[in-house]
Amino acid sequence: MTTARVALVTGGIGGIGTAICQRLAKDGMRVIANHHPSEQEAASAWKNDQAGAGFEIHTIAADVSSFDDCARMVADIKEAHGPVAVLVNCAGITRDKTFKKMEEAQWRAVIDVNLNSVFNVTRNVWEDMLEAGFGRIVNISSVNGQRGQFGQANYAAAKAGMHGITMSLAQEGAAKGITANTVSPGYVETAMTLAMRDDVREAIIAGVPMRRMGKPEEIASAVSFLTAEANGYVTGANLPVNGGLFMH
Repeated sequence: MTTARVALVTGGIGGIGTAICQRLAKDGMRVIANHHPSEQEAASAWKNDQAGAGFEIHTIAADVSSFDDCARMVADIKEAHGPVAVLVNCAGITRDKTFKKMEEAQWRAVIDVNLNSVFNVTRNVWEDMLEAGFGRIVNISSVNGQRGQFGQANYAAAKAGMHGITMSLAQEGAAKGITANTVSPGYVETAMTLAMRDDVREAIIAGVPMRRMGKPEEIASAVSFLTAEANGYVTGANLPVNGGLFMH
């Protein structure tokens, strides 16, 4: 009997994070969804909802912008479930403002949560992956990290930086059985995009060649592919899942 691999998904109780957690659970992994400490009540309700849908997914609180809190989180996971073998860095926030009006706090908040978190979490699982001779790291970036976006200098910079880390990790982990890849979603149907005004959402969809937004399950499918043991020769890649919105 083989032991299920432990998978950690940061930002796991969000719209895309939920789909990723469910898919990795279907793939036979022992999944832990990270959430911010301020979301404890929401996380408990989320965990119950997942159980009701037939998914046994564990939750853990940690501020991914804090290296020390990430070290504590990873240690707690290792003690309770075993070392993390699969890591999906999905945590992210937005603080949109034109560059002229952007304040330092808005810049730093997005860089800390969206980019520094990738170092904070990955650094704390990296040595266990090296020791095991196996690891799968997937960083959830964005189409706007590839093409930029008006009013999102902070977000675009963070998301572009994620793939820079991915390529470096891919090179350092290649001989050790560790792969690192990026998934760059376009516009996806989540609570956030569904809350947009109809005219705004329709204008976005009109600019997408497929004339629709993506589904969280489509992002999860890409993550499933990249984390599969059978796909260990794919590393350093940036997989766009954007309906043709940006082609490079």
